Amino acid sequence: MEEFLRIALSFPTLVFSILLAVSVAYWALAATGMLHIDALDGWVAPDIDGIEVDGLAGLLMRFGLGGLPLMLILTVLFFVAWLLTYFADYLLLRHMDIPVLSWLLGLAVMLGALVAGVVVTSVVLRPLRGLMARLAPPAMRSVIGQLAVVRTPTVSATHGQVSVEDGGAGLILNVRCDQGRDFQRGDRVVLIEYLEAENAYRVMAEDEFHGR
Repeated sequence: MEEFLRIALSFPTLVFSILLAVSVAYWALAATGMLHIDALDGWVAPDIDGIEVDGLAGLLMRFGLGGLPLMLILTVLFFVAWLLTYFADYLLLRHMDIPVLSWLLGLAVMLGALVAGVVVTSVVLRPLRGLMARLAPPAMRSVIGQLAVVRTPTVSATHGQVSVEDGGAGLILNVRCDQGRDFQRGDRVVLIEYLEAENAYRVMAEDEFHGR
């Protein structure tokens, strides 16, 4: 155990230990409905003919990961990279007696683990694309006007999530409300507008929507 902790908490494995810990914390908070960091809760756009996507989403799409939740991709990527750096340290880096050389090799191992991690993540997750396509957030018009229940502690102008019954497992959507109209967990609201820039929906109270 002592050797395990030494490697996990030393460079370069430490970098992925931290990232993996953040990912685990994200899923734990998301499972309890306490997460307010909506920016992390997104999907990589699916492949669409004739449309080029730049940045991280474009890179992931080139590896066949379009249409998958970004945090799922990153969690698997960090786990694979952590395994690779851990065993590289265990089998090679810990035997290096020259600190500078050890750090340079550690940096090379970290970068190599990222590249290899993307490839392995693609192989592991690509078969899930069909399933995830059915679970992806619905088109914005399909839920406008529907009743939803607040699942986060609060909904405000900057954060919040609701659950929507769709006849199946249910949908979890990011929402916002007007300034000064905060809602609490369990409140019933209606989705009235899609906010494309925030990938969220504007909501209002059910009673207000029906003019009560």
